[in-house]
Amino acid sequence: MMTPPTITRTSTARVSCDGAYDGIPAALGHPRVFLEIDEHGYVDCGYCDRRFILIGGPADGVDPATLPDIASGASA
Repeated sequence: MMTPPTITRTSTARVSCDGAYDGIPAALGHPRVFLEIDEHGYVDCGYCDRRFILIGGPADGVDPATLPDIASGASA
């Protein structure tokens, strides 16, 4: 398994992603999607593979390379 390109730790289970990070503006990213972190403690964006990890969740503090890809259904 490969480590996702960007990992973002968050305190909320519902997150949004528009592809903007590391100097990339939202205008060059992707459409904004909303993702829900489930019982695994993390979710991957289906557009840019950014991984959101819930702080204090089961995936927090675990080596990201050992976690399988879990793409949640995105809602507009």
